[in-house]
Amino acid sequence: MSRPLRMAAFAGSVALFLALAVKLLRVPPTESAPIFVYCAAGLRLPVEAAVKAYGREVQLQFGGSNTLLANVEVSRKGDLFIAADDSYLKMAREKGLALEALPLARQSPVLAVAKGNPKKIASVADLLKADVRVAQANPDAAAVGKLVRQALEKTGQWGPLKAKTIVFKPTVNEVANDLKLGTVDAGFVWDATVAQYPELEAVDLAELRGVKAEAWAVVLKSAEAPTAALRFARFLAAPDRGGLEFAKSGYQASGGDAWAEKPALLLYGGAMLRPAIEKTIAAFEQREGCEVTRVYNGCGILVAQMKAGARPDLYFACDSQFMKDVQEQFRTPVEVSLNQLVILVPKGNPHGVKSLKDLGKPGLKIGIGHEKQCALGVLTQESLRQSKVQDAVMKNVAVQTPTGDMLVNQMRTGSLDAVVAYISNAVSAADLLEPIAVDIPCALAVQPVAVGKESGQGKLAERLIEAIRSPESRRRFENEGFRWKASAK
Repeated sequence: MSRPLRMAAFAGSVALFLALAVKLLRVPPTESAPIFVYCAAGLRLPVEAAVKAYGREVQLQFGGSNTLLANVEVSRKGDLFIAADDSYLKMAREKGLALEALPLARQSPVLAVAKGNPKKIASVADLLKADVRVAQANPDAAAVGKLVRQALEKTGQWGPLKAKTIVFKPTVNEVANDLKLGTVDAGFVWDATVAQYPELEAVDLAELRGVKAEAWAVVLKSAEAPTAALRFARFLAAPDRGGLEFAKSGYQASGGDAWAEKPALLLYGGAMLRPAIEKTIAAFEQREGCEVTRVYNGCGILVAQMKAGARPDLYFACDSQFMKDVQEQFRTPVEVSLNQLVILVPKGNPHGVKSLKDLGKPGLKIGIGHEKQCALGVLTQESLRQSKVQDAVMKNVAVQTPTGDMLVNQMRTGSLDAVVAYISNAVSAADLLEPIAVDIPCALAVQPVAVGKESGQGKLAERLIEAIRSPESRRRFENEGFRWKASAK
């Protein structure tokens, strides 16, 4: 081999080695980068314990929930916001800062005093006595302070108590520490905070009974590592991971999905929905770091499989009737879209078909959905019955299939003169076929989706439904010929 050839071969080998090295060493940013988390100070103990158990780099900034939210709004940085109360989730959404949200744990505000209650405090009135020193978390900074203020404003007690309070602290932990040190006699904290301080005990106040808060992990719109943020949020919420830490610290865990590094979902969906949801599901898989196995078929076939024992995590039906057939297996369904029944004929409509009645013309070869295998077949038969043309049209039916796509394919080959399908089936063949609307009420299919009652990944499945109901998903549905029905969340 000549020197130039040897040099070229060497250079090629080096280039190949470097390419392989880069490929092996390259780690996606969502995997390699540490995530930055704003965390309500009252949740510090279980969250720090969960971070230690998680074993990956997580940077934590603690503070009052309202203070942290203000920081997020100003900086527009950070991956996750862990708020002590769902009112801050609502505020984050209203400000356009929040995306996915996972519930973590529940807690309640209580009045705390030193163990043994030396001042014998039993009511809000006792807090107003001259020798009682009261501390509170600032209601404009911390969730517990805000909830206490709201509760006592309803009873008219907030004004006097505010005036009597000797110090307002930025966080609930600082109130608890003052109580521990004895610099104050009473203060409002979380019930979970009392559980973390053996030196303290709670006083039952009627004004605070029934006041509840739920902590949430909120993925921020500013997240540079949203997949990593979601993974950590799932870890925090998992009853066998972060949920254990919350329970140890005196919280009532909200109950997330069982922990899985890469969770998996099984989706059963009517075949006609595939073009409308595939891109949404693919984007969801990438963002969540999960896997969604899709099984598409005629809904009659899917229902038969479920009645025989199949248990998907989600079921997206072509029509409400096929959800009702297995409703006992699923939570309350959400209606997403509508699909119109149409007659599809070749461009130019050579046989002059204008209605269902015309499908009974002698000599026509007609295709329809199979009544026992799909919603399309059921709706077609009902439409024929209501139009009083069922007998005449069925004489011309040459093909019955489990999906509308199969009918369109046979129209493409010219083996049929007309088919009854959905308007969404016509989109892919708009250059060859033209639709004629079947304009009767029963010819409109409603598509509901629901989470399986036995799903081990129910929260993840709920987030997939949220993705299916998103504005981006709506555009995909409408581009495929569907009409939108889902309300905004």
